[in-house]
Amino acid sequence: MIELVLVGAAGRMGRAIEAVAAASDDVRVHGRADLAVMAGGAAAEENWSESAEILVRPGDVVIEFSSPAGARQIAGLCAERGAPLVSGTTGLSDVDEAAVRAASARVPVVRAANFSVGVAVLHRALEAALAVLPADWDVEIIERHHRHKADSPSGTALALAQRIAKRRGVDDRALRAGRSGRSSGRPAGEIGMHSVRGGSLVGDHTVLLAGEGEWIELRHVAQDRSALARGALAAARFVAHASPGFYTLEDVLTGRR
Repeated sequence: MIELVLVGAAGRMGRAIEAVAAASDDVRVHGRADLAVMAGGAAAEENWSESAEILVRPGDVVIEFSSPAGARQIAGLCAERGAPLVSGTTGLSDVDEAAVRAASARVPVVRAANFSVGVAVLHRALEAALAVLPADWDVEIIERHHRHKADSPSGTALALAQRIAKRRGVDDRALRAGRSGRSSGRPAGEIGMHSVRGGSLVGDHTVLLAGEGEWIELRHVAQDRSALARGALAAARFVAHASPGFYTLEDVLTGRR
């Protein structure tokens, strides 16, 4: 039995992971940390806490969907306690990302902006398309999320854009978030990103590849968060038996340790 600690347990992803874990026979949530719940006085149960420090034990697998500051702090705690980490918070700064990577020197860490299996396939499909399309085809990314999402563009959109930039040999200066006003046209090599926020949309990512007289769309839609929760639990099973190191969702899906 894999023992889990959920950080950000009261959030949308935390609740989705709890529900999927409850239907599994090889994982058990023994600890739940969420500052918001404690501040509201809504969690008096023994296995809830405002701090992960009193919950995390050596060998536990920690799954965090919290905040950039929370991701940084829990990474240090996991490294100190010898607890494998699955990190899914988006909007991390370079400092936050460095802290998560630093923990991987001591414990296995799976880090992903999106834990959907379908998004991992989207990345592969995009790689295959870019490998054969002419370099002058334009690329635009459109992402849609619920009205409460804090970061724009989404972490998944940024990951897709950075993959495109790497494949085409350009740096992050080629990335452009949104457009307004007049211009002389679309600069060659630009990678556009557009964020839509509204309602209860879970996650919708489209990559538009446009050439002269034709275009291709690659699209992934998450209908509910259980898809992401299943991916996060697959990552938890992976790190429970992995050596220290920094892993991606693709490593989880291929079993590469």
